[in-house]
Amino acid sequence: MGREVDARTYTREDRRIFRKKVQECVAALERMLRENAFGDDVHRPEPLLGMEIEFNLVRRDMTPAMSNSEVLAAIDDESVFQTELGQFNVEMNVRPRPFSGEETFELERTLRASLHVADARIGDHDAELVMIGMLPTLGLDHLGRDRITDNPRYELLNEQIFAARGEDIELDVDGVAMPGRPTDHLRADTNSVVPEAACTSLQLHLRVAPDEFAPHWNAAQCLAGVQVALGANSPFLAGKALWHETRIPVFEQATDTRPQELVNQGVRPRVWFGERWINSVFDLFEENSRYFPALLPEVEDQDPIAELDAGRVPSLGELQMHNGTIYRWNRPVYDVIDGTPHLRIENRVLPAGPTVIDTMANAAFYYGTQRAFVESGRPLWSHMSFDAAEENLHQGAKYGIDARVYWPDIGWVAVSELVLRKLLPLADQGLASLGVDAKARDRYLSVVEGRCLARQNGASWQRDRVAVREDAGESRPDALAGMLRDYIAHMHEGDPVHTWPVRGV
Repeated sequence: MGREVDARTYTREDRRIFRKKVQECVAALERMLRENAFGDDVHRPEPLLGMEIEFNLVRRDMTPAMSNSEVLAAIDDESVFQTELGQFNVEMNVRPRPFSGEETFELERTLRASLHVADARIGDHDAELVMIGMLPTLGLDHLGRDRITDNPRYELLNEQIFAARGEDIELDVDGVAMPGRPTDHLRADTNSVVPEAACTSLQLHLRVAPDEFAPHWNAAQCLAGVQVALGANSPFLAGKALWHETRIPVFEQATDTRPQELVNQGVRPRVWFGERWINSVFDLFEENSRYFPALLPEVEDQDPIAELDAGRVPSLGELQMHNGTIYRWNRPVYDVIDGTPHLRIENRVLPAGPTVIDTMANAAFYYGTQRAFVESGRPLWSHMSFDAAEENLHQGAKYGIDARVYWPDIGWVAVSELVLRKLLPLADQGLASLGVDAKARDRYLSVVEGRCLARQNGASWQRDRVAVREDAGESRPDALAGMLRDYIAHMHEGDPVHTWPVRGV
């Protein structure tokens, strides 16, 4: 959700002071890295991982339920469930833990148990949690400013983005045609950032030592296109069949503070893949401070350099606040837990869902393959261009399981073929290196294998199921609602999405 802020109006002086404090935080971070101030706690055999899962809320008629405040009050567990930007969203946080041994099974059990408790508590509120990348019954009328969650941070963020942009935001997405149907196009102006709330994700966190950060981040960037192709689960918005992972272009556009003139000048967007491989985590924080003006210039009293001089750990509050308004697909995070500073990578490319086991499979594939890339004798990023990695992200998002991506020493290749022949063995190798036992590796990687063999993930199942319903005579709105009802039933049954039938019940 991000750090809380108070409702207020920012002055020009606030922005000047905030910029100076961010620069001081960057200098303090550079000194901490140089002086090895992160301590021995992060130098452990297994990195720590955590998850955030964003959910949509739907009513019994499959329309969005604008009731996250009531739902959270009913769940009554702020340590696990929190608000998100849209009134139809909530977020679930999973405590960080090692991804080793049988911890993976415990994590899966924890997810199932938390969702079971939450569903039981909200049953009387005509609301249900749905793990899906984009709610297919969302219409443009659900994405207005009046749908922002009642929280000063969200309202301020909305105001600051539009103040920076100076005009409405245009959503402009060309779809991928469903068989036998014309290509859909989404063209709409919006006066709020609520379309961002339509993009519900699975965020994977990896805590790593500073000297291991750069190779882990580079590896995550290499993998992003394949991840999103395998996990795509967001094919519909406003009644239109768009990209298999429509979250990617909609999120990029919904928080874009640049009018067209600044785009033409090459000004960097706030939703950003990046532009180069890195040598240090410092590269990313320094870029953030140099290239992006403040959106929420909240200033703390703490002097970060004075804290270091006194032998204390600085919070780097301004850096954290600024960093939280720059939406890299693999975002660097600085945090202090129990007085100890640490760094982590927040992987943001994946959609939520479709099921708990699909979520675990997506996590296992990411962590395992990333580790294998890092441990390779010849780093993948040393013979893969950064532009190719970025192009892969958009190819994977547009075409999903049917995408073709560019891979070093291979060329253009179908994602399913690349995963089956090359990346699954690497994922298994990487998970073994992390200490994940063979039973867990087989359980989760077999789900990824099944998707590739069946050529079916969440997005392709949704598209095919809607096509079946339309062929039977249903209108697009009825087909989307019926498909979503089917989706929720399968989600609760818990079988992985590649086994879901397209025809029949």
